[in-house]
Amino acid sequence: MAGGTGRMRRKGDLATKTCLACGLEFAWRKKWARDWDQVKYCSERCRRNKPGSADPRGGGA
Repeated sequence: MAGGTGRMRRKGDLATKTCLACGLEFAWRKKWARDWDQVKYCSERCRRNKPGSADPRGGGA
């Protein structure tokens, strides 16, 4: 039902990146529209668990 307005896009047409933490490919989201160039992780969980970052709380059981 896209009436030629150009607003609707198929998911396959969206820009994609690869997450630096988990390596999965993720697609552009509207909430990232202003800072897409700075987005590096697919989720908040991956952003918190960045590779190479030691847990400052000690993390050991």
